[in-house]
Amino acid sequence: MNQDQLVTAWQQTLPTTLNHGDQAEIQADGANPNALRIHIDASGRQMYSFDFSCAYVDSREVRVDLVDVERDGVTVDERNDVIQELAQNYTRHIHECAQVLQSVTNPD
Repeated sequence: MNQDQLVTAWQQTLPTTLNHGDQAEIQADGANPNALRIHIDASGRQMYSFDFSCAYVDSREVRVDLVDVERDGVTVDERNDVIQELAQNYTRHIHECAQVLQSVTNPD
């Protein structure tokens, strides 16, 4: 599957795995053809946004890394307990999306 098709599939699927009100933007990772960049704007008054790198280890497994966390456009320390909990939650949603897309990424 090429990267453009992968981005399209993720754009259609990831919002269905996120919490109501969260917004996601998925882009191809220009440095890695097997990876995506995922930006999530958390719903709520705290105005957090999260950037993740999601790389396919193989056709079924992804590695998700937190790249950056911002609050109202300013980078914040992601070691805060609230941010860690949100980041873990989004990482789980990203893995759920990858599982849903296995029929596309691993058609065997």
